[in-house]
Amino acid sequence: MELVFSSHQWLILPPLVLLCLLLSYLYTILWLRPERLRQKLRSQGVKGPKPSFLFGNIAEMRRIQKELAVPVQELEAKNTDKFSSDYTATIFPYFLHWSRIYGSIYLYSTGSIQALNITDPDMVKELANCKSLDLGKPSFLQKERGALLGMGILTSNGELWEHQRKVIAPEFFMEKVKGMLHVMVEAAMPMLTSWEKIFGREGGSAEIVVDESLRNFSADVISRTSFGSNFAAGKEIFNKIRQLQIAMAKQSILGVPGARYLPTKSNREIWSLDRSIRRLILNVAMKHEQDSVALSTDKDLLHSIIEGAKARHFASQTPEGFIIDNCKNIYFAGHETTSTTAAWCLMLLASHPEWQSRARTELLDVCQGKPIEFDMLRKLKMLTMVVQETLRLYPPAAFVTREALNDIKLGSLNIPEGTNIRIPIALVHRDPAIWGPNSDRFDPGRFANGIAGACKPPHMYMPFGVGTRTCAGQNLAMVELKVILSLLLSRFEFALSPKYVHCPAFRLTIEPGNGVPLILKKLY
Repeated sequence: MELVFSSHQWLILPPLVLLCLLLSYLYTILWLRPERLRQKLRSQGVKGPKPSFLFGNIAEMRRIQKELAVPVQELEAKNTDKFSSDYTATIFPYFLHWSRIYGSIYLYSTGSIQALNITDPDMVKELANCKSLDLGKPSFLQKERGALLGMGILTSNGELWEHQRKVIAPEFFMEKVKGMLHVMVEAAMPMLTSWEKIFGREGGSAEIVVDESLRNFSADVISRTSFGSNFAAGKEIFNKIRQLQIAMAKQSILGVPGARYLPTKSNREIWSLDRSIRRLILNVAMKHEQDSVALSTDKDLLHSIIEGAKARHFASQTPEGFIIDNCKNIYFAGHETTSTTAAWCLMLLASHPEWQSRARTELLDVCQGKPIEFDMLRKLKMLTMVVQETLRLYPPAAFVTREALNDIKLGSLNIPEGTNIRIPIALVHRDPAIWGPNSDRFDPGRFANGIAGACKPPHMYMPFGVGTRTCAGQNLAMVELKVILSLLLSRFEFALSPKYVHCPAFRLTIEPGNGVPLILKKLY
């Protein structure tokens, strides 16, 4: 029997009764509901570490992180190819530990979030093939990462997500991306010019930390192709989103549940950055709409987002929120992940000169000194293999995440509503059972016959996600990576600086923790 009280009845209840009701409510939310969910999965044979009240397995994760995390130096000592060593043992040692105990499917808890960890190929395939809207993005992303992602295409569900996908995805179809090639080359010119000026001052070689230059290049590409402006116009937005990403990365999955509501110094910084980003995006959108009317400019992604906000209204999101949240998603995912992958590509090519030489030889043979054209990129098989192998070893996103929005069946498991499902991409991409005994080695040759030839089964390669929620911008990312790598390989020879410290870090994306300093030499 459910008790229902009117507002005035609540006021006359004794304080002790109110306290008992509050504690009962919290106990139900924080323990009984999660325990019922866990019991439904346990009854089907799913095992996992025993959670504690309120914090779940957070304390155990911290203990494992402290006791079992393998230092990068130790990994490098064991691995002949130290620059592709398995950093998951350093960043996510608890997942490795639990997978050895409980296998390829197990349940763990971070506070009130119950997560089903999956690396089993058959279950991954079931998830990839599931088109039901009952399987969506976890609600905690909108809460925990709301300042960065909001309810944009990366986090929304149901009809709202379907509408966002219809608005945004066509802007990244290959035919449209093909027309963006000249913009990418133009965006790269300031970086190449600035690097060549350094050679003029320093002679035949120069040391450059490439991360910030690559980030600026990628930001310029997404600004020009999607928002009708150059990097300078969106610089403040990109800078603040980067600050927000770093601030939110400090609030790791091992944080205290509900801590995001407390007025801590970190939270106040996040809230302030969120307000600034919202204001800046609305200003860009307003100016863009005015310019579109006055100048009849070409229709780009921002125009589509603005029109999409007007086309349908949703109870869960205002038209203003539609514009802000989707622009946040594009600003973040559209440039941060690509620039990070480009940095890892350069690091791996610098530390494997034989592959750098092979990629450059093919490039010079295909281009013959002519400006890059789209058909040339299709012929750069060696460079494609290098990018694919980089995305295998250093996928920008650490996890594929889903939530059962209603009870749903995947394979032989009945997944109860509220269960989070997580595929640790970095672990799957280094599994010897899938990739062979040299799974930790940088070997682009494994992709000589495409993804199907490199990976058995091919759906276990997932740098851009899986299923219906696969990244809409993957065509843009792949072309952009090939363009910038082609331009750099045709102009420079590069090696790792002695100052480089191999330290992969999880900051919402997996990135070089201390940057990538390279020694560059001009080829002509």
